[in-house]
Amino acid sequence: MARTRSRAAEGDCPGLEVLLETGPFHAALRAAIRRRSLTLERLRFHLMREGVSVSAASLSDWQHGHVRPGPASSGPVIRALERVLRVPRESLARLLAMRDRDTEQGGLDEQGGPLGELLDQLPGARELDLDVVTRQDKVLVDAERRASAARIRLLVRARRDGVDRQFLRYFGDPGCDLDQVRLHSLEHCRVGRVLRHPTAPVLVAELLFTETLRAGDTWVLEYAIHDPIGEPCEEYAHGIRTTEEHYLLEVRFHPEMLPVDCHSYARSGLGEPRVRMADLTPNKDNAVHLAVSGGAAAVTGIAWAWRPHDTSGQDGLNH
Repeated sequence: MARTRSRAAEGDCPGLEVLLETGPFHAALRAAIRRRSLTLERLRFHLMREGVSVSAASLSDWQHGHVRPGPASSGPVIRALERVLRVPRESLARLLAMRDRDTEQGGLDEQGGPLGELLDQLPGARELDLDVVTRQDKVLVDAERRASAARIRLLVRARRDGVDRQFLRYFGDPGCDLDQVRLHSLEHCRVGRVLRHPTAPVLVAELLFTETLRAGDTWVLEYAIHDPIGEPCEEYAHGIRTTEEHYLLEVRFHPEMLPVDCHSYARSGLGEPRVRMADLTPNKDNAVHLAVSGGAAAVTGIAWAWRPHDTSGQDGLNH
């Protein structure tokens, strides 16, 4: 795999400053506790001096993302945490509020625009019936500088009985011809309905499982996307609707068309600015990667630049 050089201190990837901007809340909280070198019992003691009583078990759950502070007490607790952990005022509160907003909206905003129009035609497409345990994306950038092929492998867990499909959202690069985009089921699924927007490079499809799941069941599926038409791209991103326990993105470049300035980044939302996370160096297989654990609703991806004589492109988003 590729080597990663983080701009943050070793062991903090991404660093606290980045996490306070992009989230998720639990990762920022954990990084802030680590920077202060506090045990949970010492943190609990300092919070008590601030007039707030929180159990060590609750603090542990919060920093690992198992649960979040309840709405009834989150205000005083979060303000006390910000003081004790010496992070900017309202920084943790903003992340918690952002997570609440994203949960209400089903993660990334899917209510309007071309994506919303397509989802309206697929009953159940916005339902949060599955948790993503692990997702792995492998993207190939060809000699024309296009992200023309992607292979996605998922481990999901059903939230209720009767779940039998996963809904796919795909955003093509500018110049993409949706009629040329092809989906291929590889393992434990088959392609169902595929909807292509008539004016925007947006596609929505359903991947049907070969079995119906019960609550708590896990399922592995794998599929591929082939998108041969479009302008040269300069990034590939993944939108996380709610949370994903583990996400791995690998981008492999054609050996005769290698980029410069590869780096990972995060956005708190589709329209939010990018926050650069780590510099990436292609390995001997011409590949770079990023790995995220406990990612909350946001956008994460890899960006790069082409040499001056190459034509710059745009971006692709798949979630």
